[in-house]
Amino acid sequence: MDKIRVLIVDDHQLVREGLRTILEAQPDFEIVGEATDGEEAVQKTKEIRPDIALMDITMPGMGGLEATQEIKQCCPEVKVLALTMHESDDYFFKMLSSGASGYFIKGGSSAELISALRAVSRGDVFLYPTMAKKLLSDYLQRIKTGSDKDRYDGLTGREREIMKLFAEGYTSQEIAERLVLSVATVQTHRANIMSKLGLHSRAELIKYALRHGYITLDT
Repeated sequence: MDKIRVLIVDDHQLVREGLRTILEAQPDFEIVGEATDGEEAVQKTKEIRPDIALMDITMPGMGGLEATQEIKQCCPEVKVLALTMHESDDYFFKMLSSGASGYFIKGGSSAELISALRAVSRGDVFLYPTMAKKLLSDYLQRIKTGSDKDRYDGLTGREREIMKLFAEGYTSQEIAERLVLSVATVQTHRANIMSKLGLHSRAELIKYALRHGYITLDT
């Protein structure tokens, strides 16, 4: 089995050492490098080409947001999981818009972090539960007050159903089995959804679903 190759990016040595210890205890992870700031993260990503960059946001010099943008431009196949103390929706949406595949709060457990990295490695998007609930509460309240409109921008009923499942983290195979469709049909629907909504990644789809309340608090 191929190991998940991880680059750890954090300006605190103690944090990097702790993350290395946690991940190296798992048989499916390999730490291929460390970086202390965004600039070094971009350079090492170009050299090492890890599967995932585990990215702190606030660092001296180039921060995680700018580093994520540069990494996704030069190495789009490399996934980024934000690892941060910030529970701000501003940071959250900026990281997703920059191409990050997930957002993990440092207060989480090691088991949750491992699950998040595995999810990201599969091509899924990970949202830290408390962060998702906070944001969903905010956007659902906006919908109730009429400050944000609940709209589907021309999606068909089937497309709405599939969009919701993708936003909840299901894979094409899982959606196909759930709806008794072929994987090819699901992928065609997904392409149509992305085209109609003007989206380009699962991260953007998650962001759209959050903004418009298509994912419930129990998701």
